[in-house]
Amino acid sequence: MTPRFVSFALAAALAQAVSASVTTDPQLDAVRTATARFKDVKVALAEGYVPAPGNMCETSAMMGRSGPPEAMGIHYFRPDLLGISGPPSPRVSGTGTHTDFLKPSILIYEPQADGSLQLVAVENLVFEKAWKAAGHKAPPTFHGVPYDHMADDPSTKADEAHMFEPHYDRHVWVHRDNPKGVFAQFNPKVSCAAQASTPHAGHSGH
Repeated sequence: MTPRFVSFALAAALAQAVSASVTTDPQLDAVRTATARFKDVKVALAEGYVPAPGNMCETSAMMGRSGPPEAMGIHYFRPDLLGISGPPSPRVSGTGTHTDFLKPSILIYEPQADGSLQLVAVENLVFEKAWKAAGHKAPPTFHGVPYDHMADDPSTKADEAHMFEPHYDRHVWVHRDNPKGVFAQFNPKVSCAAQASTPHAGHSGH
């Protein structure tokens, strides 16, 4: 068993252990309360959040994962908090090291059949290059759980980093229950089906 696999397995086990007792966790309750206003996507837009490139609703299949359908959703992000100052070249990159979940850099929405968006999770993301340049040798953590490391594998057809340069990210499912855990990447209770049937679903509130 490689050190990398051991590290991943330990992080996954820790995430599951933490998620078992987060229902009334004060830290997560604070994040939920601080971001509740973003249930209205118009508020998110007014505060500087914009749809991620392509405005796609991300699914596990898009990132090369097999198994039952799971999704993340549509990502809206704050370019200033991510340190993004220009268009993808060829991938999105930035210099930010923001990790405050009371003011997350990314909001995640599930498209609805009527074209609206429903807030399901929040996320923070830091680009690996910027994080290491700031002097950090280990990934950032939240609630004692290390962020996931995401990087595209050029040998596969899937884009494991969804158009972003290598980065660390952490999803926190405080607005939609996730049977896989509050810190899991994907949620089987989130669906992208409505975006497929409603092409403009991700633009609700613009």
